Amino acid sequence: MTDYYFQKLFAERVGGINYGKSSEIYKFEKIKRAKRQAIKDFPDRPLLDFGIGENDAAADEEVRTVMAHQINLPENRGYADNGCIEFKEAAARFMKRTFDVELDPATEINHAIGSKSALAMLPYCFINPGDITMITVPGYPVAATHTRYCGGTVYNLPLTQENNFYPDFNAVPEDILNRTNMLVINYPNSPTGQLATVEFYEKVIALAKKHEFIVVQDAAHIILTYQQKPLSFLQVDGAKDVGVEVHSLSKGWNMIGWRIGWVCGNELIVRAFADVKDNCDSGQFLAIQKAASAALDNPEIPEATRTKYYRRLQKLVETLSQLGFQCEMPGGTYFLYTKAPSGLKDGTKFNNAEDVSQYLIREHSICTVPWDNAGAFLRFSATYTAEDEPAEDELMYKLTERLDDISFVFD
Repeated sequence: MTDYYFQKLFAERVGGINYGKSSEIYKFEKIKRAKRQAIKDFPDRPLLDFGIGENDAAADEEVRTVMAHQINLPENRGYADNGCIEFKEAAARFMKRTFDVELDPATEINHAIGSKSALAMLPYCFINPGDITMITVPGYPVAATHTRYCGGTVYNLPLTQENNFYPDFNAVPEDILNRTNMLVINYPNSPTGQLATVEFYEKVIALAKKHEFIVVQDAAHIILTYQQKPLSFLQVDGAKDVGVEVHSLSKGWNMIGWRIGWVCGNELIVRAFADVKDNCDSGQFLAIQKAASAALDNPEIPEATRTKYYRRLQKLVETLSQLGFQCEMPGGTYFLYTKAPSGLKDGTKFNNAEDVSQYLIREHSICTVPWDNAGAFLRFSATYTAEDEPAEDELMYKLTERLDDISFVFD
């Protein structure tokens, strides 16, 4: 590879002088390569893809109809900057209707071009070189990446099965807590599926006040809460004094590619986010914000999405359990996080979850996502493509057919 004169100019945050020279392959790239090879080697064996992490359905027809109208209105052509009041008011109505949380749409809510961009920008509000962000793992890495971009340090909080997929704050050294400026949590947790409790949030709030850090609760999967009502961080006394909650229309409203979400909670934190955002983008297209407003005002949309993925997860848990996997229904998300086997009864050994994932793709054309951050686990997603319930059942039949003769070993 040619060394350009500017090779030495790359910032350390992206790899410095060695940028572009690493031979390390990211796990998702390994999955993509293995999928391509499996399709090439076994063209008559369709890939069963449980690795997809995005909704398989389009946005609701009503939302698309509103969008089709709004894109033709000349008043929507310009920059949206920090958002239109219609969207903020719709988000406020949603928070009140769903969680009984009162928010001032003008000061306590600001839209984002999806929750990803919000989680990327929030560290710029609070992290200086040497400051710490505590973040749960496994999880979404964006806030951690941008903490490092700011010169900060990331302290990982492992979510272990032994601790019911909650962070063990008692294991965090006192000096880490005292240097922490921001804690990022995510409930319902992706990928573990664990739900937060009022008691957990109360503990987080007390810890934040004691050690004087802010809390960012990533609620991207909150609508996909099963067997109980969704719980917002902001429902708990004191939450608005210490942090914000980040919401997204991707998961619950099938609006993955629309890139629309919001940050809500403490007025000063929301304002700081808006100031940083104002220097990073010019706002989401106003037609999308107004279509999203219609989506937020229709509770039937997220209810239908929740029902669909709950049904699919039940089928997946039943099927995998019959095949020897140790799994149970998640409390939320559309992911099933299950312990990876350590080997096969024929003597095959797996060193980690990535080995299992590669084996399943290579030998059986079954795609999953491995997680090895806090134990060896596989993530099966219920967002696989299936037009109707019979198609879902057929997929479960094919999964059983391919693995029925395989004897997995679990430690």
